Amino acid sequence: MMNKRQSKSMFYLSLLVSGSIFIQMGLYLTSLISGSNLRFNIFEVCHNTLKLIGLTSLTYAVDILVIGTFLFALWKIATQIIQTVKMRRRLQQYNCESLTNRFNNEYKNNDKNFMIISYPVPIAITIGFLSPKIILSTGLLNLLSEKELEAVIYHEMYHLDNHDPLKIFLMSISSITLPYIPILKWLNEKYRVVQEVMADELAIENQETSLHIGSALLKMLKVGKLETKSFAYASFAETSVNYRIEYMLNPLKSNQIKVPVKVAMWSVFVFSLISIFFIYALA
Repeated sequence: MMNKRQSKSMFYLSLLVSGSIFIQMGLYLTSLISGSNLRFNIFEVCHNTLKLIGLTSLTYAVDILVIGTFLFALWKIATQIIQTVKMRRRLQQYNCESLTNRFNNEYKNNDKNFMIISYPVPIAITIGFLSPKIILSTGLLNLLSEKELEAVIYHEMYHLDNHDPLKIFLMSISSITLPYIPILKWLNEKYRVVQEVMADELAIENQETSLHIGSALLKMLKVGKLETKSFAYASFAETSVNYRIEYMLNPLKSNQIKVPVKVAMWSVFVFSLISIFFIYALA
């Protein structure tokens, strides 16, 4: 069975891999701008080694890779932040203050993490980086029964407490900007699945039945998705719905997460090349 330790391991592994690369790129760019020689910087080592063995032209490829990746990452981060801010402002325009206050009071939420919007399309998402909010629409309230709505709220509260919008944002940025490390894309996709299953599990645990969360999922399958270019949010019914329903119906079935061999080997190969340059610098 899936557990929280799996999702934590995926997140921290993704953060470790991408973080180490971006730190090295940052140090390399600093050395380019300042003219200093960073002996233990991986990309600086690559640059100097290529010059040493006579492949001077390839040093420019290293420069392009580092500068291009860094600029692309900054561009993606900026655009996603802008899209998320726009999305929150758009949702804020539909805020139904009376229902928002009622839900925050009902769930004794002093941080006011609920926002109910007057919108006909059923929506249930958790959005926000540092202060995430659970967004529910009146369309959702009209669609679901009281117990189904309660199940959805438990589900979204899991995402809220685990700061999943921020984690999904960081993992998505890493997988998009570092495509030559394909394990990052795999980790991002599987993290989303595991977190959705764990959020469903919280609802099932609190209600002592999978009936309500399952029926809510089936109802949400029939409605459209929220149109947005942002990926910095966790949605109730946009990720692996069929898999989640199957998991609810047969939770004892083997659901082990298997790392794809080719993806893992290629990622290890890329890191091995980087390690060779690093060892060369230490020698």
